[in-house]
Amino acid sequence: MSESRPSEQTQRVALVIQYQGTHFHGWQWQPKYRSVQEEIEKAISTVVGDKVTLQGAGRTDSGVHAAAQVAHFNIKSKIPPSKWATILNGYLPEGILIRASAGVSNYWHARFNATYRRYRYTLYNDKLPNLFVKPFSWHYYHAHLDESLISAALQPLLGKHHLAAFHRANSGRKHSWVTVQDVKCYRRGALVHIEIQADGFLYGMVRLLVGMLVQVATGKRTTEDFTQIWQQERREEVKFAAPPQGLCLLRVGYDEFPFPPEIWYDTQPLFDFSGNFTDNFPDTSVDKNSDNILGEITA
Repeated sequence: MSESRPSEQTQRVALVIQYQGTHFHGWQWQPKYRSVQEEIEKAISTVVGDKVTLQGAGRTDSGVHAAAQVAHFNIKSKIPPSKWATILNGYLPEGILIRASAGVSNYWHARFNATYRRYRYTLYNDKLPNLFVKPFSWHYYHAHLDESLISAALQPLLGKHHLAAFHRANSGRKHSWVTVQDVKCYRRGALVHIEIQADGFLYGMVRLLVGMLVQVATGKRTTEDFTQIWQQERREEVKFAAPPQGLCLLRVGYDEFPFPPEIWYDTQPLFDFSGNFTDNFPDTSVDKNSDNILGEITA
């Protein structure tokens, strides 16, 4: 670990953070754009009068949400660690909420001590739009999505693989090895949820995955095609990324964590449309242009 040990007077505080990515240009500091890290650091600095650096468990892209991001900072202050959540919430802008804060060892690190990150992608698969799920889902109204095909396509991803096919350009990471620990896809009425858990994620990985999984779910590609593309690292065939608003960092796991499960485990609510949903897609033909709403990846 490259970070130097804090002085004995310094306390390390861990935070569990929620944010609506719509309001920010991602987690990490950006010179010309508003970020979650910047807003929280500004709030801490306002309280103590000194500059503070926040270390996050991972970076989320512009527009991506977090239900339980984890971060820590070092501070010289008489404020009890458990009080920081309440204090910071009084200074933070709309779209960011600290669920809890706690003191941790000076050797505990939000990023390096994490054993996994878990993401959930939500698709709203109905002909009609719905205002209440729009900020947190991709409205896919072109055709029915077969969640069983998505589940079948996900299974071969389990284990350690070189996933260069799902690695966006401009990443500082020098390799594309990822250990995928768990995958699942399930439907709740009009909502299709895809969850992926791994030791770490590549830049743009989940959105590129979902972009292709939708092609599988609508019959444009077979599950075998999907698997061959990433196994053979055919990056040039991965052209579309799913929109960011459907993606949420669901949680981060640790062997030692000072927060009880109710603080960080599955805190993104799941809407239930099972009693108010008709799978009504009369045109069963595949719309060859339906992927045009996705952003084509050119690098």
